[in-house]
Amino acid sequence: MPPPLVTLIIPVHNTAEYLKECLDSVRSQTYRSFEALLINDGSTDASADICRSFAGADSRFILIDKPNTGVSDSRNRALDQAQGKYLQFLDSDDWLTSDATAILVHAAESTGADLTLAHFYRVVGERMAQRGHIKKEQVFTRQEFAVEMMKAPANYYYGVLWNKLYRRSIVEGNHLRFPTDVSWCEDFLFNLDYIEHTRLVSAVPKPIYYYRKREDSLVSSNISLRRTVAMKRATFNDYKDLYQKLDLYEEQKAKIYSYFLSAATDGAISPLSPKLEKPPES
Repeated sequence: MPPPLVTLIIPVHNTAEYLKECLDSVRSQTYRSFEALLINDGSTDASADICRSFAGADSRFILIDKPNTGVSDSRNRALDQAQGKYLQFLDSDDWLTSDATAILVHAAESTGADLTLAHFYRVVGERMAQRGHIKKEQVFTRQEFAVEMMKAPANYYYGVLWNKLYRRSIVEGNHLRFPTDVSWCEDFLFNLDYIEHTRLVSAVPKPIYYYRKREDSLVSSNISLRRTVAMKRATFNDYKDLYQKLDLYEEQKAKIYSYFLSAATDGAISPLSPKLEKPPES
């Protein structure tokens, strides 16, 4: 049997309240050639049982049990076992549109892109708003995409994993993994390393993902904002290094340093529209 074209990587830690909705959205994908690696990171709630139920009912779901060593180690263990041509990441308290994987794969296959990114929905309670920076379907060279990213480098659209599709050959060929000694922004650091090795980037202005902004993660105090800015400052050297390697630093220095302004404003809460779509039903 040929390997699946896409590996979905889903770290799980104590998200039983949201997990069935998440995994139902994976099972409901119109694109069928995938494997879903569920990495149970030492959950103490019913998360492991939910994962086990899905794995028992559908052979595309594969449960990996391990002690609680963190999300980066969970993703790294999944990368070690992944079989797909492409990699897609999903957080276990979020969920996908039913055509998410199909949209990403079509864009990657039709353009030859090494990285594909799409819009997403930001969800707070029953309210929802579409988010995304690149407003029309485009294909960029690595340098062109790096210039585009300067407009809002600290924004989730560029920094997170879950609105993107990656080629596993690039990840494995360049030994890319998530830093396990970093508790914040490990996804952004991974993306910076990955972009360095891309040739083409495809942008799709369609929302494919529901990002659930939970109350316990909202930026609600000046202290947490300061911590966020401090974390962004710590990653700036990696960000600057990418532009130096792409020979864009001297030409774009002022824009590159605007990263700090973007870091200070990222995560601000703006008005949200009413909920736009029901989650897919199993």
